[in-house]
Amino acid sequence: MPAESALADILAPIADKIIGQETHRNAPAARISPRDVPAVLSTLKNESGLDHLSCVTAQQYADRYETIYHLRSYDDPTQEASIVVPTDSERPRSTSGSEVFQTAAWHEREAFDLVGINYEDHPDLRRILLPETWQGHPLSLGYDQTQPQIVPLREQDGSAHALASEGRGETMFINIGPHHPATHGVMHLKLTLEGEQVAAVEPDIGYIHRCEEQMAQTCTYRHQIMPYPDRWDWSGGGLCNEWAYARAAEALADIEVPAYAQVIRTLSAELSRILAHMLAIGAYALDISGDFTATFMYAITERERVQNILEDLTGQRLMFNYFRLGGVAWDLPESREAFLDRVRSYLDGLPERLTDIHNLLTNNEIIQARTVDTGILPAKIAKNYGCTGPVARGSGIDYDLRRDDPYGYYDRLDWDVITEPHGDNYSRLLVRIQEVEESAKIIEQCVDLLAEWPDDDRTVQSNVPRTIRPADDAEGYWAVEAAKGELGIYIRADGSEKPARFKIRGPSFSNLQALPAMAVGEHVPDLIATLGSLDTIMGEVDR
Repeated sequence: MPAESALADILAPIADKIIGQETHRNAPAARISPRDVPAVLSTLKNESGLDHLSCVTAQQYADRYETIYHLRSYDDPTQEASIVVPTDSERPRSTSGSEVFQTAAWHEREAFDLVGINYEDHPDLRRILLPETWQGHPLSLGYDQTQPQIVPLREQDGSAHALASEGRGETMFINIGPHHPATHGVMHLKLTLEGEQVAAVEPDIGYIHRCEEQMAQTCTYRHQIMPYPDRWDWSGGGLCNEWAYARAAEALADIEVPAYAQVIRTLSAELSRILAHMLAIGAYALDISGDFTATFMYAITERERVQNILEDLTGQRLMFNYFRLGGVAWDLPESREAFLDRVRSYLDGLPERLTDIHNLLTNNEIIQARTVDTGILPAKIAKNYGCTGPVARGSGIDYDLRRDDPYGYYDRLDWDVITEPHGDNYSRLLVRIQEVEESAKIIEQCVDLLAEWPDDDRTVQSNVPRTIRPADDAEGYWAVEAAKGELGIYIRADGSEKPARFKIRGPSFSNLQALPAMAVGEHVPDLIATLGSLDTIMGEVDR
């Protein structure tokens, strides 16, 4: 959170629009009128440097609805502000911020879908996770969970495709998915072609939506929520996701984490990141050409090595549930020396194996022909869509929360943030492979620290109360650098042992929204390569 002297500077340009202020634990928060949303967001973006609309949270109180725009700076994410837009409880209408931040379009559609707030001047306000025939809004206070839902099978068409056909020659509409290996999960692409070129593409999401936010709101802080984050990223990045919830809940409840536990968290999170990146790299080889089975097996074999290590540490191979509020579940396995030697042995052989993967992928003519100068995402457009992680860093955006908003032990270790300047599919592939190398550097330093840590100071979990009840109306947004990018959690407490509002900001949600900006005008094979380069995981998109 910025220093107090900086808070006034952040909000000063919108002083005439502020109708009230709130206390958010992570950032200064100002209330504004719904009609002022575009002007306020534009001013903060252009004058205060808050050019990253990280998340949009909608919620309902007994007397009002409200939308919270969580703003940060790509140059310094500790510079942040929350813009709170209250609306009438009987007629919840606000104004869209999508003309300022393109990423707001999907976030506001979700707010309309699940909470019921209407956004005037929105370019395409319709449901995004639930079918158009759904009755009611599941996260509104008066929602009847027992009412029947009759969803007829019918043709669905989006406005993007109607526009694509206007003033053009002959076009063809085709469906890719929802059950298709190239969609990396249960996702449907509605695709309009003009000849061989993509005229419009619209990701149709929500096929595996099960309202994880509402599920978290029925669980207690201490133990019941932690198993869920693993399910948002089944590629293996679950420990990073667990850290997102831990960071938010610990900040909200003022829980300290022992330094020793922070080192273990850092080690395990980077092993988890390697798991996710290896699946992304291997699956990408299959996206480009089915003949790359050997490359896929190289990557999967690398995952197996890491999964074996994490199984020793956590007891699980994928759904780890290893983090606890205040630390981790338990210490390193016995014997410590044998476990640390096993990690060192893995790291010793990793450079040679990564060289093999480089030779199979990045030096391959087919890969280069399919990925160089395709799926280009300029940095300015990436920021407008709220892209983060390897997708943003592949466009030259030097943004990584491990360094820029440090947590755990990252700020005391020697490692680099990887960026590539060209913004194409090849750049995003390079970033992921090189990030594995940086994760290895972090893990090696953590192993050395753990090996030398004094026996009498190996505290794996602080003394956390049996029942956690943050103060009534305490709220805030916190994020970590997960495998796919910025994974953020907004929590509002009501004095009970369960959250009143629990909002998940999945990085793949914003990254996927940028697909049309990257694919329109290119060919169908380029679209598949571009979609694969986003490394989308539908668990964190649909939630």
